[in-house]
Amino acid sequence: MQTAAIPECQGPDPEPRPAGFAVPPGASDTHAHVFGPAERYPYTPDRTYTPPDAPLAAYRRMLATLGLVRAVLIQPSVYGTDNSLMVDALHEAGDSFRGVAVVPPDVSRAELERLHAAGVRGVRLNLLFRGGLALETCEAVAEAIRPLGWHLQLLVDVASFADLRGRLGRLPVEVVIDHMGHMPPGSGPDHPGFRELLALLKDGRAWVKLSGAYRITAEREPPYADVTPLAQALIDAAPDRLVWATDWPHPFVHIPMPNDGTLLDLLALWAPQEETRRRILVDNPARLYDFPA
Repeated sequence: MQTAAIPECQGPDPEPRPAGFAVPPGASDTHAHVFGPAERYPYTPDRTYTPPDAPLAAYRRMLATLGLVRAVLIQPSVYGTDNSLMVDALHEAGDSFRGVAVVPPDVSRAELERLHAAGVRGVRLNLLFRGGLALETCEAVAEAIRPLGWHLQLLVDVASFADLRGRLGRLPVEVVIDHMGHMPPGSGPDHPGFRELLALLKDGRAWVKLSGAYRITAEREPPYADVTPLAQALIDAAPDRLVWATDWPHPFVHIPMPNDGTLLDLLALWAPQEETRRRILVDNPARLYDFPA
């Protein structure tokens, strides 16, 4: 039986531009990946896509262009539970970077402490792409990371997640939801799954990343107006439980590659108040990711 080819991804916009508003000091990008080279950091065979190389140096140039000084590297599904590249990048980048790992359910306390020392502050469950952990591991992983004060991050479509508020609200750790819950915007903010996400925020049981608008939009070009009502509903519900992210280098995107400066400008559209943007870019990620003062 012939194995289906694994699609390759396009690279990020090579010329990011600055944002069109004054980015506050201490601002963070809370979701990015680094990739390659594959000869040194091999990809898991069971994966959804193959990314081009996206080294730490290129990512840091993008951050400097946007005026961002802190960052969170997220273990991508294509590396499975081998966090080697992310940990190496954290060591090189220093204390202004944090990480979110992928670990097996039976991970040892020694391994968790090693990752913590490297700057990891959470574990990710990717429920959309092959190579991630399964939902059934959720409770076991949450119990393992609870003593370290880590959070559990989920890439999940809230429109199809049964009992979102009940299941995630019972976990003994903070929960972070990627990319605005991957909610199809055509359903609007009144969709039952999105209302459960808003309730989790208001309960103080979850955080949400204002990111990935280009992943859920039905449009091909910014400003992805169909996503605006979702983002603004999240901001209205709990501005102190939101963080912002580029999702650089934007792997597995099926529309024209966005410019990172344009993505940051979306935040000014969604949150026109300077104080709200400062919370989302500076104060909230400092609390969630334990950045140094």
